[in-house]
Amino acid sequence: MFMSKFVFNRVIRLLLYIICIYISQIPLLSADIREEQGRKSIRLKTSAYTIFDDKMLLNGYKEKYMELDKDTLLAMIKDYTLSPYKIAAAVMAFNKKFGSEIVYPEKRIVEKIFIRRLNRSASPFVEVAIMYSLCCLDRYRYFKVMVPALIRKLDHYNAAVNDLAFEDLCALLYTKKVRPREARIVFNTLRKMMFLSRKRLAFVKEPDSKLRKKLELLRWAVKVLGSQELKKLPKEMIHLI
Repeated sequence: MFMSKFVFNRVIRLLLYIICIYISQIPLLSADIREEQGRKSIRLKTSAYTIFDDKMLLNGYKEKYMELDKDTLLAMIKDYTLSPYKIAAAVMAFNKKFGSEIVYPEKRIVEKIFIRRLNRSASPFVEVAIMYSLCCLDRYRYFKVMVPALIRKLDHYNAAVNDLAFEDLCALLYTKKVRPREARIVFNTLRKMMFLSRKRLAFVKEPDSKLRKKLELLRWAVKVLGSQELKKLPKEMIHLI
């Protein structure tokens, strides 16, 4: 009888001990679960953000940087430790806020900063932002070089890059003052691109997004230069015009 009571008490104590340990671990388990759920949520958001929201990310940074002063934005553009998104957004904010205010000799200093950054950047977002900004700073000097480069960005695999390039090209071209010299540059660049892909164009019935953008710019150039320019295009693409 004594032994049975002793064993029973030991079993009860052991059960109580196990229950106490389990209860003490509940907060830690809950915290681990919440942390894992948070990590999964971040991974999902990051994945979706990477795929769909490059443009939204750039615009978000740009709006934030619109509050900064000129010197701060230039310092950010020269900072090689910043991410390409932040640098591109700083260029876009600088151009929008101060581009029309800059005069010589400050303009030349800004141009040198932009060109140095352009030559050392591997980011298409930074390249597009700087190409457009240089055209805004000195249209006559940079249009011939930068606009063909922007047109080539229309073939970029990243939809955000070719969307930004197209928007910048439209902002440069669709102005009140029509310039035949600039239309000729646009036409010749697109004509070369069309000749390189003329075999594929012969079988195109419905243009994709990239081709539609190029065709829209080509129509603008033909409208400025005259319909006689259509004869200079590859015959394989006339049905698309």
